[in-house]
Amino acid sequence: EVQLVESGGGLVQPGGSLRLSCAASGFTFRSTRMSWARQAPGKGLEWVSAITRDGSTYYADSIKGRFTISRDNAKETVYLQMSSLKPEDSAVYYCTGWRSWGQGTQVTVSS
Repeated sequence: EVQLVESGGGLVQPGGSLRLSCAASGFTFRSTRMSWARQAPGKGLEWVSAITRDGSTYYADSIKGRFTISRDNAKETVYLQMSSLKPEDSAVYYCTGWRSWGQGTQVTVSS
């Protein structure tokens, strides 16, 4: 059974940082492109970032230079380091890969 479990969300002040984690199981993680997406209240799903199996990374323009995606194949975990957070980054963040989605983790940026 494929499982993706996100963690690390929470409440942070503008300008702050958070690191999201996504623990994967049930598929060949090291060979799988992994992505993060988010959905803000009342808005559609927005792709945020992706990392390929060889470590190439891709970012949405809205977060480029502030977020960093990485992976640890030994731990079968993908990360999203978020810095310089803005209120508009508030959303439920989802991990996706191997045609599956996690349950999401809430990020709220507010003073």
